[in-house]
Amino acid sequence: MQRHATRMFNANRFKLGLFAPNCSGGLAMTKAPERWDATWENNVKAARLADAAGLEFLLPVARWQGYRGATDPEGSAWETLTWATGLLAATEGVNVFGTVHVAFIHPIFAAKQVVTADHVGRGRFGLNVVSGGNAGEARMFGGELPEHETRYAYSEEWVTIAKRIWSEHEPFDFRGRYFNLERVISKPKPYGNERPLLMSAGSSPTGRAFAARHADCLFMVIIEQQSLAEEIRAVRAMAPSDRRVGVFSSGHMICRPTDKEAREYHHYIVHEMGDWEAVDFIMGVRKDSHSFPPDKIQALRERFTSGTGTFLVLGSPDTVVAKFKELSDAGLDGMAIGLVNYLDDFPLLRDEVLPRMERAGLRQPRH
Repeated sequence: MQRHATRMFNANRFKLGLFAPNCSGGLAMTKAPERWDATWENNVKAARLADAAGLEFLLPVARWQGYRGATDPEGSAWETLTWATGLLAATEGVNVFGTVHVAFIHPIFAAKQVVTADHVGRGRFGLNVVSGGNAGEARMFGGELPEHETRYAYSEEWVTIAKRIWSEHEPFDFRGRYFNLERVISKPKPYGNERPLLMSAGSSPTGRAFAARHADCLFMVIIEQQSLAEEIRAVRAMAPSDRRVGVFSSGHMICRPTDKEAREYHHYIVHEMGDWEAVDFIMGVRKDSHSFPPDKIQALRERFTSGTGTFLVLGSPDTVVAKFKELSDAGLDGMAIGLVNYLDDFPLLRDEVLPRMERAGLRQPRH
């Protein structure tokens, strides 16, 4: 399989992936007893469901500390490069990303890990490059969280080194502000001698410019849907003229047979069972990430409870698909979605949402 024959490059107008099944609770910050239990066995089951249904990708969250509260959301999390390698071995067609905080791992070591995962998946692996935004995790690793622009300057050197490792066949030296390397060489090369698919999840202007320079796809936070089309046009205008950057978003879906049932379940998850102590803690953490404007973050408390601040898609299968079409019409290529429970909630996605997406022209019919 060549890289461009994988699902991330298929003809589906609106691609879908599962977001954060590697973390306890997934994206939901709720005390509801049905919240996600991120055992390895459950992750394999969810990955195989997504694979069989034709979803394009699985995207993990690299998390080293949880968000406290009564349930400590994401407090238990699988390391993502080994997680991705295991799931690539357990699936056949779905693309699987690993997520790397570049400040916590050396690019030479990471580049070789990535190649290993890439060969296991025969070209289905992708790397999510994260510059960091969690001061507590940085201190856990013995450092302080650098200023926002400095983080991206470090990432620039890191990803440049990784790309050279994957493509160059002779030893090279690298002299930069953050790295001073001699005679760098690594074998084998990525599967098919093509570098792995790269993504970046920056929502600040600096983060989006970084993605436009280096990534194949940008995952952005949608704060206000009204400005989405303009934001996507701006991102694509930053990219080199010889390539197109895919623009995706992070989201979470609460779907039930009727709109009324979906609204009631959302109320239950958020207002009856929400882990508000954890929500307040994460909102304090995220103020350093620059993904959420400081003047908007308090208005997003419900979104943090039901989906860690990602975009909420709420309603019946018809309503959900109508929302996906609005996002697609604005130029979005797809969405990574969290579910309250990736096993219990998947059948409605597979049996009701996906067929409606096909009828709406958002996805090709499955054979």
